Amino acid sequence: MTCRPRRSIAPRCASMMLTALLLAGCGGSGGGSAPAPSYTIGGTVSGLAGQGLVLSDGSGGQLPLTASGSFTFPVALSSGAAYAVTVAAQPASPAQTCVVIDGSGVVSAADVTNIAVICATGPFTALVNQPPEPGYLTLLLTDGSVLMQSISDAGVFYKLSPNSQGSYANGSWSTISRLPTGYAPYAGAQAVLADGRLLLVGGEYNQNDYSLPFAPSGLTNMSAIYDPVTDRWQMIAPPPGVAYIGDVPSAVLPDGNFLFGDKLGRDMWRLDPATLTWTSVGAAGKADNFAEEGWTLLPDGDLFTVDVGNPLHAEHYDPASAQWYSDGDTPDLLSSPPTSPLTYGPAPLEVVGGVTYGPGPAGTYDPPGEIGPALLLPDGTVFLAGAEVGANPAHTAIYTPGVLPSDPGSFTAGPDFAPGDDPGDSSAALLPSGHALIATNSGQFYEFDGSRLSLTGSLPTDGGNTEYFVLPLPNGEALVTGGVTFVYDGAGGANPAWAPTISAAPASVQRGSTYVIAGTQFNGLSQAADFGDELSSPTNFPLVRITNNASGHVIYAHTHGHSTMGVATGNAVVSTSFDVPANTETGASSLVVVANGIASDSVPVMVN
Repeated sequence: MTCRPRRSIAPRCASMMLTALLLAGCGGSGGGSAPAPSYTIGGTVSGLAGQGLVLSDGSGGQLPLTASGSFTFPVALSSGAAYAVTVAAQPASPAQTCVVIDGSGVVSAADVTNIAVICATGPFTALVNQPPEPGYLTLLLTDGSVLMQSISDAGVFYKLSPNSQGSYANGSWSTISRLPTGYAPYAGAQAVLADGRLLLVGGEYNQNDYSLPFAPSGLTNMSAIYDPVTDRWQMIAPPPGVAYIGDVPSAVLPDGNFLFGDKLGRDMWRLDPATLTWTSVGAAGKADNFAEEGWTLLPDGDLFTVDVGNPLHAEHYDPASAQWYSDGDTPDLLSSPPTSPLTYGPAPLEVVGGVTYGPGPAGTYDPPGEIGPALLLPDGTVFLAGAEVGANPAHTAIYTPGVLPSDPGSFTAGPDFAPGDDPGDSSAALLPSGHALIATNSGQFYEFDGSRLSLTGSLPTDGGNTEYFVLPLPNGEALVTGGVTFVYDGAGGANPAWAPTISAAPASVQRGSTYVIAGTQFNGLSQAADFGDELSSPTNFPLVRITNNASGHVIYAHTHGHSTMGVATGNAVVSTSFDVPANTETGASSLVVVANGIASDSVPVMVN
């Protein structure tokens, strides 16, 4: 359960000053008249850990800063004067990158106090073009663009497109069509389907009402699907008799069907993307309700979970037999304790996007606790991050699946997080190096390399009001959202054996046309992103990237019709279709398939 949207540490802004600018002043008054009033320029600095940060005041003076907190430039300005503030010297020991937000403007008869200086430690690069406002949840689409949900209006999504060099740090933002009025979900289930459309299911909160106990709109049973080609949303009717969905564990199965587990019980439902109809599926053997747990897709198509309502127990689901099997207990407790009961409902009767929802009865939900993310690693094991419990550090574990679907897996204890760094109900991403990147709730970033858990970076949290979300990008970086938007560039490269391979591809293509490409490991070795029971953003699907040989310009083709949504498919030949964008540069080019930020070897292609 996520109690509310993650809020930004920085004032909302549309642009970021990343280069040193001068503070321009104007003023003066007529002879003999009273001096014009003047106003100070200042703000706050957060995340400062190093020494040597200096801000420029533009008038030749400089302001050294040694600690986080408020700051004020000594030179005052008259009303109507333009100002611009930037970093003159970055801190060292430790080395940090500080950026200025809302550093320019015009004085308007009041002291300026909203300039924010945000300091990052580690391999972070701030986006040159920041989004119109901060966001948290991000989702990679099959055309290489990224959707980010607005932090102030859950019905709004912004789209980040890389620039012509394939850079997301230098990319640009636009806005897609908003969801139909009445459905603005936060903390639900999301998935990119094999046909390239985006599916949103349920939502712990809806209509921008984050009340606890839940408002009547909470734990919504609404769902919608988005077509990025037409920029249109379509509402989906709920499963028969299901009055509430909320935040639920979910996954896209290798056959392309979407599956979720009931938050308030032990029922499971499958959505057919072709007909957008729900079917009840068997869940025999499930040891507890599905509340607050997450699902990890395994190479054999099974789904693995650690029970939150039945600690320390873990289990896995075999879709072929519609059966849950026990995996025994984890070495350490990975979930936090239950919290106080919450009432929900009654859900109203309403029509949204032409579909009728409700009414639903009132009820009481007993939150069983929280757990951290789980990621399938390239070696076939699953890294499990636990929630911090009391004064004890958060534990981790490594799960090895059994040989047969009915066989139990095994566990080994992993390293602990540092005390105070809680990965419960937090975001993780798989990097091309095979390391798991975890953004803890304290703003500390860790990488797990298969044996060691290392602190690699930190971002400020504004007293715990800001948390960060990480998403694997096609260029091998990870997008970091929550406050200022960054990319994270982890060290190390991918093992060549993890890359997709192309066995059949067109030698020439026509702009605006569709083609089929085939090969191996098009979906990568993992879903590559996890949060737990909500805010799911898996990237286990193929992207096609075309680079013009003469200009070096990069463009992504929209992919769809993936032959599988399985992970770690080995030597099995798989395929997808791709649409060559109408604005692709013509001429000799190279083409690669990208999965989870890892690119195949390129093949030549002539674009006509």
